[in-house]
Amino acid sequence: MKETVYLAGKITGDPFYRMKFYDAARKLEEHGFAVVNPATLPSEGFSYEAYIRISSAMLDECAAACFLPDWIDSKGAQYEFGRATAAGKRVFFFAEWEVAQNAEQ
Repeated sequence: MKETVYLAGKITGDPFYRMKFYDAARKLEEHGFAVVNPATLPSEGFSYEAYIRISSAMLDECAAACFLPDWIDSKGAQYEFGRATAAGKRVFFFAEWEVAQNAEQ
C-alpha cells in the first residue's frame, strides 16, 4: 500500500502555485507516494476559512505531510505543520527529500 502524503506550501499570493505543487506531486508520485494536493482545489469560490477546513480534512486523512520550501511564508502551511506534528504524522521537507533522492541515483 502506498504511503499517503499531504503536500503543503504557500498558495495565497503565489501566482505560480499550481505548477510548483504539480511538479512536486509528480516527483513524489514517481517515488511511490499517493499524493493529496490542495492546489487542485478551485482557486475561487470558497472563503479562506473554508479552504483551511477542506485542506485540514485532506491532511487528517494522510499518513505524512511534505512541506515545500516556501511553507514557512504561509500562515496556512504553518498551521498545517502544527496540525501534522500534533497528530504524530511523519513530516518531511521536499527540498531535503529531493536531495536525498538525487544522492541515491
